[in-house]
Amino acid sequence: PLSHPPTYQKTPLSSHLIYLEHNMASPIKSKYMKAIAHLGALLTASAWGASFLCTKVLMIDGGFTPVEMYVYRFAMAYLLLLVFTFRKILSNNWRDEALFLLCGVCAGSLYFITENYALQNTSTANVSLLGSISPLFTAAIMALVFRTKVGAGVVIGSIVAFSGVACVIFSGGDGFVIKPTGDLLALSASLSWAIYSIAVKRLIPTYSGLFITRKLFFYGVVTALPLLFWQQAATGSPWHLRLLFDISHPQLLLNFLFLVVFCSLLAYLIWNEVMRVLGPVATNNYLYLQPLVTMIAAYFVLGEKIFPLGYVGCLLIIGGLVLADKLKFNPGRQAQRRKM
Repeated sequence: PLSHPPTYQKTPLSSHLIYLEHNMASPIKSKYMKAIAHLGALLTASAWGASFLCTKVLMIDGGFTPVEMYVYRFAMAYLLLLVFTFRKILSNNWRDEALFLLCGVCAGSLYFITENYALQNTSTANVSLLGSISPLFTAAIMALVFRTKVGAGVVIGSIVAFSGVACVIFSGGDGFVIKPTGDLLALSASLSWAIYSIAVKRLIPTYSGLFITRKLFFYGVVTALPLLFWQQAATGSPWHLRLLFDISHPQLLLNFLFLVVFCSLLAYLIWNEVMRVLGPVATNNYLYLQPLVTMIAAYFVLGEKIFPLGYVGCLLIIGGLVLADKLKFNPGRQAQRRKM
């Protein structure tokens, strides 16, 4: 017999209710956050898909060079972000600062400049197709270099969506003609975006989306400025920034503001937050939507035709994204079933 009767700690009913509410709400909250993240990725990819049309207007009607377009666009976005995040300028340590530099180059100056120069050395169809390999590069680097397990559903979905991109791009009858210089530049742009997606993953848990995006814009613009000054001095071409304030051509300013506010400022903020929830591989799969959005926008804005192969590509892209998100393989469970 016990010399002393057992004592039980009395827990208030409110503590039980809080515990139950937290544990019951967490799965719902997780699903809610993922749904918001998927919506954010969809909106961002749509904005980037439409950005090709705005860039085309500025380069053809305004005469802006590719380097000018990049520097003006992201410098303006950086200044707007600086207004809200000026209290913290440097990161916590020099290692993180070096990562921010890498992200700024890979998602900024190197990505956009190599892509734009690729357009001058190969066909638009080649650049669009090779630029869409970025999600596959991301999955491969995560699996081979960082030994991260990539689900079979993600790989299958990526391949299906990539096939859809090929259908959309070549639906107009353009073939894939190998042009080494331009094609290698397009592949370099795609690889640089994959490196950014993996590098920024290490910064996301420590820094806010506003801070990450601002640092990315800063290093992207700083590393592109020497090329801009060299280009202007070598060619003697005029600075086209003044055209944005020409009231006789309001479409230039409107397209530029769309690129700055929606395609740069908001898009990168949302994209970095989406990667915080979904991870770089699942998030980058939404890049497959860009050619699809461009095709639809060109149909309504420029009156370009959509061919039957384009509709097939549309279904493949959407189907690939659904497969990447929903198709799950569990080898351990399948092995247990075989044993039973």
